[in-house]
Formats: sequence, structure tokens, C-alpha cells
Amino acid sequence: MPIHGRTIQERIDWLYELGRVHSEAFRSPEAFLARQRYQAEHPTLVAVMKCMDGRIHIPYATQTPMGIIHPLRNLGGIFDLGWPHLGEVLNATIQHAVQKGRCVLLLITYHYSKGDPQRNCAGFNFDTEAAIAHTYRIKQQVEAIFGSAHQTVYPLVCGFETDEDALVLHGNNGERLDLAAIGDVTDQAMSPRLSALYPDMPHQVLLDLLPLIQGNAAHIDEVRKSSRELDIVHHEWAICIGRGFDFLHAPNVALIVGPYSPNLGEPISKAAAIIRDNMEKGRIPDDGFLLLASSPYQEIGVDRARAILKARFLAEFAGEVIRSSFAELGTRMVAHTAVLNWPTRELEPID
Repeated sequence: MPIHGRTIQERIDWLYELGRVHSEAFRSPEAFLARQRYQAEHPTLVAVMKCMDGRIHIPYATQTPMGIIHPLRNLGGIFDLGWPHLGEVLNATIQHAVQKGRCVLLLITYHYSKGDPQRNCAGFNFDTEAAIAHTYRIKQQVEAIFGSAHQTVYPLVCGFETDEDALVLHGNNGERLDLAAIGDVTDQAMSPRLSALYPDMPHQVLLDLLPLIQGNAAHIDEVRKSSRELDIVHHEWAICIGRGFDFLHAPNVALIVGPYSPNLGEPISKAAAIIRDNMEKGRIPDDGFLLLASSPYQEIGVDRARAILKARFLAEFAGEVIRSSFAELGTRMVAHTAVLNWPTRELEPID
């Protein structure tokens, strides 16, 4: 039976096991060396601003090693760099990379379905053009903060087509490159195409964008050879709020709400509505859903203690939003709190 159809306790046990396996794999000598080798060959830091939708998993869709791509998630991929916490997190991430002499490639994404408009982004009421317009506003904010010459931070607007997990690159000249519609993705074929799309892109950033494109092309080919019914419609059964959910490298499991928006109740309510809809339409059992709050920490002591308080606050806040807006759904909520050891990626249950 697919994980979506099992009892809530079986699903929760499965999720924690996924976290344990992910941490073990992340800490393994082979994975450590793979990350070191990848970053030595491709030093550009890649960060992705994306929707909380459980179908969108950029590392999985680009076949990128664990721990390379830095995710930022929110409802609909809706962000405003004026939000205090978001600005601090993004700036700290970029400054840390720059101090090590690395450029930053920031993928600003929207998502849609080519098969059914009702599978487009619910955060924009399924209006893809509105979602695209918003990504360009984010790009303008990035340029206002980090510069429009793009020699250190390169903001790239990118679509994600959820039926085939295909990236759609938006060029500076208005042209779009749909990776589901191209054949040859070798360096020799793609380098001139990328140079035409992004004439101001630093050479190293262009070289480091290539493996994402090639990985996505390989992934699309695999998707076309498999059954995707469960993955192209909502089957999420967990709401994850906070940060530190990289271990969820299985699509369509959780709606991940980053702690960025000053109006945090809105994405939580939207996520709860999707969970309720999944139950009502029989996509998942109605015996319960998981609310998991997590906060990462770098060091034991004060940093970990603060992470525990942040995770508990997020759990209490999200739980209250769900119970007040969806009283019946609130009775089926199973709330867990955890912190994530960032150096080891180990998920540590607290409550």
C-alpha cells in the first residue's frame, strides 16, 4: 500500500524513519565526500525560493546531492524581502557564501500543471500569470538589495511544471527554455543556449547551472517511464512548519510552511484547507494528519535551547490557527515538535 493510504501512526513512523535514514546517509563518508567534490567542481551556492506544495522538490527533480540546494518555502512561493526574518535568513545565507568567495544562484520559482489548470498553484488561485508576475517582483527586490549587475548574486526566474517535474527557465530576453521540450543537454549544446538566455551570467554560475539542467532532463525521462498519478495531485498528509525539512525528499508528503511571513496564519490555513480537501476526496485516510514543527540549530547549548523554544512556539501557533479555523479537522491533528541538528541533519523529537 502506498504511504498515503496507511494509518496515521504508520505514516508518522515512516516519516521519522525517513529522517533517520536521511541523517545516516547525509553523515556517511561517501555523502560527505560527494558534497565536498560537488562543491569543489560547482562552487556556486544554489538557493531556491519555492511554494510549500508537496509536489515541488527541486533537489529530487535535479538529481542534486543532499545538502547542496538551500530551500526557502512559503505559500505559493509568495515572498517579500522586506519581511524581517526572511531578509535576515537570505542575507545571512548569501553573506556566508560570499565570504568564502562563492557566487549565489537564486532560483525564484512558480509552479503549474500543463495537464490541468486545477493543479496549478492554489496560492495564486490557479492563476499562473499572476504567479509569474510575482516572481519578477521578487527578482526586482533581489536586485535592489544585492545589485542589478548580477556578478555576485544571480536571480533567475524559473517555472516548475509539476506533471513531469520539468524546469522552465525564463531568459533575460523574454525567451523561455522548457527542459521537457529539449533533447540535447550536453555542455556543448546547452552552454551557448544559456549564454543567449543570460548574457550577463558569470561564467562560473553558468557552469554550475548546467548540472541542474542535466539532472532535471534525466529526471524527466525517468518520470515519463513511471506512473505519476499519486504525484501530480495533492496527497499530502502532513503540515511541516519551520525549517529543517530537507529529509522530506519524497514528493507529495508534506506541505512545508517556512517561518517567514508576518501573517503566518495565512499559509497555515491554506495548508490545513488542502489537508481537509485531501481527506474529503479520499486521497488520504481521514484518521488524522501530522503537524510537525521544527527549528534547526548549529550548536548545543544556547542555540539548541532557543531552537526548542522556536519549534514549540510554531507548534502552538499553528495548532491554534488550525483549531480555530477548522474545528473538526483540529480533532484529527497529531502535533509533534522537533529540532534539527543542522551539521548532522538529525531530527530530534522534543514533544
